[in-house]
Amino acid sequence: MTRTAFLVDGFNLYHSLLAARDALGGAGTRWLDLRALCSSFLYRIGGGAELVEVTYFSALAHHLDGKSPATTKRHRLYMECLRDSGIRIQLGHFKRATLRCPECGTKVPRHEEKETDVAIGVSLMQKFARDECDVAVIITGDSDQVPAVRAALDVFPSGRVFVCFPFDRVSDELRQVASGHFRIGAGQYANHQLPNPVVTHDGEIIRKPEGW
Repeated sequence: MTRTAFLVDGFNLYHSLLAARDALGGAGTRWLDLRALCSSFLYRIGGGAELVEVTYFSALAHHLDGKSPATTKRHRLYMECLRDSGIRIQLGHFKRATLRCPECGTKVPRHEEKETDVAIGVSLMQKFARDECDVAVIITGDSDQVPAVRAALDVFPSGRVFVCFPFDRVSDELRQVASGHFRIGAGQYANHQLPNPVVTHDGEIIRKPEGW
């Protein structure tokens, strides 16, 4: 058995889901059955790969509640469904920042997601250090994970780190340092959707948000 853990960059995946929705002519993609999607890729690992854990890294966009009050509510409902399916959730946060236009000097306020990239890297190292998996698969197209992948393979040479690129997301740098890589097709999102409604193990009924 090859113990396999998936580490999911939630916002990188989210933007990929939107791109896939557009590519599929508006088909629903965001009510994603993440555990089923991860399980569908175990054959790419080989060696009798078995799913031992999926961790979803994200943050609640409270700064959007003013103009879209249901944003964080929808996200929370979705994460309830993920937890009910056995997925571990690890949340970072958004921090307000100010960017200056290099051409005109205008200051532009924005919010940046914090802690997620570091949290994924730390979790990757912890899983190998604690002997919790033989293979780690990071679902992301973010090259910021290159140092973490390189360090994990250097410190734990018996481990393997695969990168699973979300639809419309890819990083040549990640592809070069990883033990292996594969991509998610737009149709694979559409084929791995949660039931609507989701009935949790506690009997709670959670309905898919409109438009998802």
